Amino acid sequence: MTEPTIAPWRQTEITLTAETDHPAPYTDVEVWADFTHDDGTVLTRPAFWDGGRTWRLRFASPLPSGTWTWRIESSVADAGLEGRTGELTVHQEEASGDRFAAHGFWRLGPDHRTLVHADGTSALVVGDTPWALPWRATEEQVRVYAADRAAKGFNAALLMSVQPDMRAEGPRDRSADHGFDVGFEDLPAGHVNDLVPAYFQHLDRALTILREHGIVPVLQPVFQGFGWKGLDVAGLAVPPAEYARYCRYLVARYGAAPVVWLPGADGTGREPQTAAGAEEIQKWDAYGHPCGIHYQPFADNRAHQDADWLDFQWCQTGHRGEHIPERVTDMWRNEPVKAVANGEPTYEHSGRTGKGAGWWQGHEAWSNLCAGGTMGVVYGAGSLWQWRLHADEPGHEEFFTAPGCGWREALDFEGSSYVGLLGRILDGLPLQGLRPDWHHTLAGRALLNPGVLYVGYGEHGGPLHLNPHSAHEEAVPRPYRVIDPKTGKTVAEGVREHADSPIPDEGGAPRVYICCANAPTTA
Repeated sequence: MTEPTIAPWRQTEITLTAETDHPAPYTDVEVWADFTHDDGTVLTRPAFWDGGRTWRLRFASPLPSGTWTWRIESSVADAGLEGRTGELTVHQEEASGDRFAAHGFWRLGPDHRTLVHADGTSALVVGDTPWALPWRATEEQVRVYAADRAAKGFNAALLMSVQPDMRAEGPRDRSADHGFDVGFEDLPAGHVNDLVPAYFQHLDRALTILREHGIVPVLQPVFQGFGWKGLDVAGLAVPPAEYARYCRYLVARYGAAPVVWLPGADGTGREPQTAAGAEEIQKWDAYGHPCGIHYQPFADNRAHQDADWLDFQWCQTGHRGEHIPERVTDMWRNEPVKAVANGEPTYEHSGRTGKGAGWWQGHEAWSNLCAGGTMGVVYGAGSLWQWRLHADEPGHEEFFTAPGCGWREALDFEGSSYVGLLGRILDGLPLQGLRPDWHHTLAGRALLNPGVLYVGYGEHGGPLHLNPHSAHEEAVPRPYRVIDPKTGKTVAEGVREHADSPIPDEGGAPRVYICCANAPTTA
């Protein structure tokens, strides 16, 4: 029999079958494997129970060649779940458009403020917030959603992995009003012990669709804030040990593919579940996927700032339609340094038509980025985040829904296009080392890595003048492009003649100014 072969950074699956039935397989049986490469590298991956006597083990090779030898271990005496061995041989595959297959999974870069792929290639989160997709959307709906967001430039989706409200009621029907699917039978009692494998098998398919479209799931275990309908979230009630076990399950099931972990969401970050879950993620995540906290609007946004498991802090600026980028800068100054972003600006058309609408979203994204949110930007639409089935579906909080819209109509809101374009405008640029800068140019919003890259945003455009007292530093590279952030089109480009020469622009419309020592070719 030939040895199984795998491509680097591509998930492969090993199926295990227990020889006996176990009364409580999810809570009482632990299965894992050590993968040892012929260069001595060892990666440990947990397995997960998938119903009946079936366990599955998922693995991706971070090395481009060689052979991995694996051995299964278990906490119970069962010949089907322990002692098995095998080999996986790694071969490079033909080049494809999959950035993660080509460059590896995301992680925090050396500056701890920006993302990179495993090979060091710069990356930037361009996220959307379809929070309720896992328990509401059908596979066909996920395909519609993913195609739209990928076409606009999004590469991440913030997801509550299970419906979190303990008092939510409705049929187990994704097509019925009030309906939702169930991941844990005992969640209404504040526990996550009685896992439903079929729910996670559906989630497997949904996340595969997202990833096929280049969209990384940002997985939140059990929400700690408002939740779906504000009906008592289980994320504040689940015992920390149960929360941690569920985090391990998520790492086992989804950690051998691109993912971001969000163990704390919409709370203060100091809930005991957050640290318990994050520590378990750190223990079992062999790939170092980004892990962090998304805060409620009232938090101080610095919980566990010195924790080894914490990679990023995401603020939330509320839902009143106000630009508050200073909250991002406030986090940017925290030490030890962590990556930051505004993880939840105002949802477009949330509560009333016109709130946070259109270019408001583009201005918000560029303002947050230049304020120091160099991990990326996030967008949200009313009626989409809770996956409202149709415009008249009852039972949702009016403050958060877009009048006259279901999830499908919300996909077409204008502002989403502007946020998606931000990632495309910055694609291919060396984003490592960027810092907020108000010193080198007469621009209100800018990022700079001296001598490497300057990114400026002008709300009303116009010529970009350099500070004559700092021009001699040559901190701002001379090659420039002026871009219309509403269309992504380059409207001017060239090389400034002198260190203090301005960048020309007639003004009267938003502009993005990019000065890069090794600028990519114009798209």
